[in-house]
Amino acid sequence: MIAGKQQIQQSQLFSLKGSILTLSILTLISFTYFSFKSLRPPLPFSPPTRQITLLPSSATNTTTPSQPRIVADIKENHVAEENDDNDGDLFTDVYHSPKLFKLNFEEMEEKFKIYIYPDGDPKTFYQTPRKRTGKYASEGYFFQNIRESRFRTDDPDEAHLFFIPISCHKMRGKGTSYENMTIIVQNYLDGLIAKYPYWNRTLGADHFFVTCHDVGVRATEGVPFLVKNAIRVVCSPSYDVGFIPHKDVALPQVLQPFALPAGGNDVENRTTLGFWAGHRNSKIRVILARVWENDTELDISNNRISRATGHLVYQKRFYRTKFCICPGGSQVNSARIADSIHYGCVPVILSNYYDLPFNDILDWRKFAVVLRENDVYQLKQILKNISHEDFVSLHNNLVKVQKHFQWNSPPVRLDAFHMVIYELWLRHHVIKY
Repeated sequence: MIAGKQQIQQSQLFSLKGSILTLSILTLISFTYFSFKSLRPPLPFSPPTRQITLLPSSATNTTTPSQPRIVADIKENHVAEENDDNDGDLFTDVYHSPKLFKLNFEEMEEKFKIYIYPDGDPKTFYQTPRKRTGKYASEGYFFQNIRESRFRTDDPDEAHLFFIPISCHKMRGKGTSYENMTIIVQNYLDGLIAKYPYWNRTLGADHFFVTCHDVGVRATEGVPFLVKNAIRVVCSPSYDVGFIPHKDVALPQVLQPFALPAGGNDVENRTTLGFWAGHRNSKIRVILARVWENDTELDISNNRISRATGHLVYQKRFYRTKFCICPGGSQVNSARIADSIHYGCVPVILSNYYDLPFNDILDWRKFAVVLRENDVYQLKQILKNISHEDFVSLHNNLVKVQKHFQWNSPPVRLDAFHMVIYELWLRHHVIKY
């Protein structure tokens, strides 16, 4: 009995030793195989599926608050290595992520739908723009373009976003006071909420309104739940007055129609270092005029150029200037930025707290000089330190983005309207339903 047990134990011991020996041999073979394999040239790398992030460049913000990233989950190997022949030079490095922008833009064109609330008398403050001229033309063009575009839907159930078509610019044109503007906006919104179920689904997160004039900002600030919840598309996107970059959208302030044709590809004609002329209606403009108005290399005037000096003298200055100074006025924004871009003069942004238009998409450092207001004292030296090669690069890139700061009727692909719509498309993707 005892002898039998000893035989069984010895058998188990030999079996265990055999297993260990077998495992050791297999391990040795495996190491040898992988060692030899490592001597072979590597296989071509196939990029894994991963997240691609489209985010505002921290360098292009004129302040430093953190901005949540807008993320698109797509497969990198689905992005074509070469642009389509039809796209030509459209998608270049003036964008943060050219390939991603191209892919998302095409998806937006195919799928994005916006419902316009039909309520409100068009002859008063609703539905139609006051006008499509002047420095607040952007608001008018948007109201017009949204009805002309493929993105409008008459079926609210297929809509991704809802447009609240109330125009504070029209209220201003009719002499409405700020207090009455706020009441009108409040009543109109209350009516929509009572009549339709859509606001309450997200508490307004999938709704947006558009206002370019600063009176619109003041009027809507009196309706806190609108400002807090809905997407604001505004020409005065200043962080210090409640603008939320990842939620709200910066609307470019474009003075249309332009008085003269677009400039560009004419660097040899640009002999003036810097130019600004305007009213001293802000602290930064007062400093700019005081420090530099007598300078021999910077063309700085502390008032608008009088028409009596000649026909379109102000606009023609843009054609012969390298850098056009764009300080904030009564608001952080200025129509001078779009003027500079149109006339081929590299804009010098001199404004704090300004979330630049299309900052999620465009790399402003590629076609503009972005400074803090305190840099005004070193302005000339900063501009003179920019080499001729760098200036030519900025100028050439500026020509590439001109189409993004132009309104058309009907809208044209990649124009200002489509860029604003694309910004809204990005916001739609981060709304929690």
